[in-house]
Amino acid sequence: MDRRNFWKSVGTAVAMLSMVHCLAGQEARPAERPNILYIMSDDHATNAVSCYGGMLKDIMPTPNIDRLAAEGVRLDNCLVTNSICTPSRAVILTGKYSHNNGVYTLHDDFDRDQQNVAKLLQTGGYNTAIIGKWHLHTEPSGFDYYNVLPGQGKYHDPILKEKGQPWQDHQKGGKEYKGYATDVITDLSLQWLKNRKQDKPFFLMCHHKAPHGLWEYAKRHKHLLESVNMPEPASLFEDKSHRSDGSREYGRNILNLAGRMNGLKRGKEWPTGRLDTTEMNDEQKMKAAYQKYLKDYLRCIAAIDENVGRLLDYLDTEGLTENTLVIYTSDQGMFLGEHSLYDKRWIYEESLKMPFLARYPKEIKPSTINDDIITNADFAETFLDYAGIDIPSDMQGRSFRSNLTGKTTSDWPDAMYYRYWMQFEGSNVPAHYGIRTKRHKLIFYYGLPLGRKGTTPGWITQPGWELYDLKKDPRELNNCYSDPKYAKTVNNLKSRLLKLKEQLEDKDQQYPELMALRKEHWD
Repeated sequence: MDRRNFWKSVGTAVAMLSMVHCLAGQEARPAERPNILYIMSDDHATNAVSCYGGMLKDIMPTPNIDRLAAEGVRLDNCLVTNSICTPSRAVILTGKYSHNNGVYTLHDDFDRDQQNVAKLLQTGGYNTAIIGKWHLHTEPSGFDYYNVLPGQGKYHDPILKEKGQPWQDHQKGGKEYKGYATDVITDLSLQWLKNRKQDKPFFLMCHHKAPHGLWEYAKRHKHLLESVNMPEPASLFEDKSHRSDGSREYGRNILNLAGRMNGLKRGKEWPTGRLDTTEMNDEQKMKAAYQKYLKDYLRCIAAIDENVGRLLDYLDTEGLTENTLVIYTSDQGMFLGEHSLYDKRWIYEESLKMPFLARYPKEIKPSTINDDIITNADFAETFLDYAGIDIPSDMQGRSFRSNLTGKTTSDWPDAMYYRYWMQFEGSNVPAHYGIRTKRHKLIFYYGLPLGRKGTTPGWITQPGWELYDLKKDPRELNNCYSDPKYAKTVNNLKSRLLKLKEQLEDKDQQYPELMALRKEHWD
């Protein structure tokens, strides 16, 4: 080969290598893997998201949150595996159920050394951050940046703890930020987005405190809904005689809330103003407390919706919309007077269902609706799927990326397992577990503390079984466990429940008192 042809061939080889290098570089660029913006509120019920319909959709619309449903997908059967915020957050991070990630109740510390989705995304090339509510006690790990509320945090002039500051007591320390918490958390999220590393895709968890109780709204929403008489749910005055001994007398009742709003508990004034119920009978107290509770709650949600809009506007302005997976959800559901209750914890639908809306224009068609059973144990696996990162074998959920596009696999689970561990007298909700299919729900109230943190030693409630036919009785007002027509259904669901427990490694054998109770009441 002469000198001229030699250098020509070298030049061709260099060009080819350069092309390969460019292609490889393109594969690693943020544009090839979506950014992930995960927005999560605390205690936002599906019944208070207007795109889910219901009696509040015209009274209190949520147009910015609804935009995600209009431009993406709405999940109608997204369910929490343990309806209380600290355990739910641990499940979302780890892809593991409470009994495997070590966070059973509000009082358990999250083991920050265990694997979590943020660590996997971080090592996989994502710029990771969490801003807002953390509530897992130990210092966040796997995040390039964090700025989080200590403990529950404050609604007004919140204090947040930024990465680099000492982390000693999870409820103390930090810097005060003037303003309303929902606005502040969004301000800090936008600031991080603007200053992030541009050469990496981002994973941002924007976690709001709202609408967690006690429901302190922004001053600008003080008069929102002021003249509206809120419609009451059909089960506000439910006759609970159909219930089992395990649940009938328990729960955080709206009537109890009336007493708290009256300033009778701990001698403290209700933060949004006292509700004077001293001259009212019980029915009047219930009605008055329900009106105040729901209005305060919805005023908190008004600020969330406004701030979701700010985040979506930023993505549009910066040209990030097409390549960003945006998710809006809550850490669990919430009772808005249904079954005469407020709070969460129960396996009943209002507490069990999580709102879940997602938009990713490259894959998800607008106005998609999916009713597959999906749980918060599936979230981490889905994030990893979008990021092109292998899902660890010890994660217990599955990616639902295909489900979001309407391509549900034939082997997708048609049932989910639920367990609430926090047998705590203060919350007045017995420990229980159960199975939920699209048609039925079977619940076993075992009512034992089992020595867990955050439980009350000696507070033992009556065992009981309940079965609900969700097709015929979507409001769960008729416990049909003892109905002979459902005998085969009960037996089938008990078998499936045991099988799910075994598959998920939730072994009651370590609790002799529970095993004895099971033996006595299972058949």
